[in-house]
Amino acid sequence: MRTGSEPVTARSPLRMRFWFSVWGLIWATFGTVAFALVGRPEWALACGVLWLIVTADMAVILHHIHQGPHYQPGRDIPPYEPPRTGRTGRTGRTGTG
Repeated sequence: MRTGSEPVTARSPLRMRFWFSVWGLIWATFGTVAFALVGRPEWALACGVLWLIVTADMAVILHHIHQGPHYQPGRDIPPYEPPRTGRTGRTGRTGTG
């Protein structure tokens, strides 16, 4: 059932994001080493910067995972209640005119 509040109550797939970060970390490390060995310092630097970004993202993901069910609820935790803002729709109109 759609309630219209999905962007507010959505759950982030942190474990999937973690494994994508692991994949990116492996490729960024490989790229940095490979480009450094073949004498392409610009590309090695680009892969090194990408490695730093992926590492920072992974740290944030792990922090959110360790914060518990507020950020990564399991299947046994029901979805969050939609926010009660007093508005009747996205535009605030009641549909009567």
